Amino acid sequence: MKKHLLYLIYLTSGLILTACEKEIDIDYHDADMRYVVEAFVSNTGTTVRISNTKPMDDNTTSSNINNATVILTTDDGTHMTIPYSNNGFYTSGFKGIPGTTYHLDIDLDGYHFTSSSTMQRMPMMNEFRIVRKKMLSNDYIFGDIRLQDIPNENNYYFVHIYRNGLGYRWAALKDESNPNKELQQLFGFFREGSNEDGVLHEGDRLKIVIRAIDRGAYDFLKSMGTMDQTSTNPIDNFTGGCLGYFSAHSELIYELVYSSYLIVNDDED
Repeated sequence: MKKHLLYLIYLTSGLILTACEKEIDIDYHDADMRYVVEAFVSNTGTTVRISNTKPMDDNTTSSNINNATVILTTDDGTHMTIPYSNNGFYTSGFKGIPGTTYHLDIDLDGYHFTSSSTMQRMPMMNEFRIVRKKMLSNDYIFGDIRLQDIPNENNYYFVHIYRNGLGYRWAALKDESNPNKELQQLFGFFREGSNEDGVLHEGDRLKIVIRAIDRGAYDFLKSMGTMDQTSTNPIDNFTGGCLGYFSAHSELIYELVYSSYLIVNDDED
């Protein structure tokens, strides 16, 4: 079956999953170039990354965009231009405020892209464990994250685990399973005794980034997680025809150094 494919590049959040290597024959049509925007307003600052898609047979690595006009506005009248930094990044020390809706406008080569996002309150992590679970005759290692849901509102979260600075595992979740209480997210790490690329090694640095996001960012990330099944790009988060998404969020970061001594046996069924 022929597919019309576009490459969506995520560098600032590193949404790259580790997988086994295998050859796949793809019969595809060339697609027109499209711009890709990945933008954040958070409690730590503002970052906008702009690049563009490339044909599948283009092996060049540079696709950074440095000639865009990037404007951030808020409902309270704040208006600012986000300056270009380097490597396709536009950055500012401006920090978001929970409950505020932010509007992003980008003018680029005659195109105008817009998106809006409402910043959420700070997420809360109760616990992170590395657990061993027996499944059939094998032991598997999981990352077990417990979040305390923000009460009395609909909430959405994005959890991203980095290994030695590179994207390792991620998930987008919402609080429908246990609203106002504790939420659990399990990440499959590896099967004990295997030597696949995803196996953690002693001394690997893990960074866990937890974001409280709004519904628009959740819908985009959730649709991106099903790309393999749907053979489509994620749903649009911007008007104007670019790929990518804009998220105003609060985030917390938890870091640790992996050791097999951290693994605990999980007694739950």
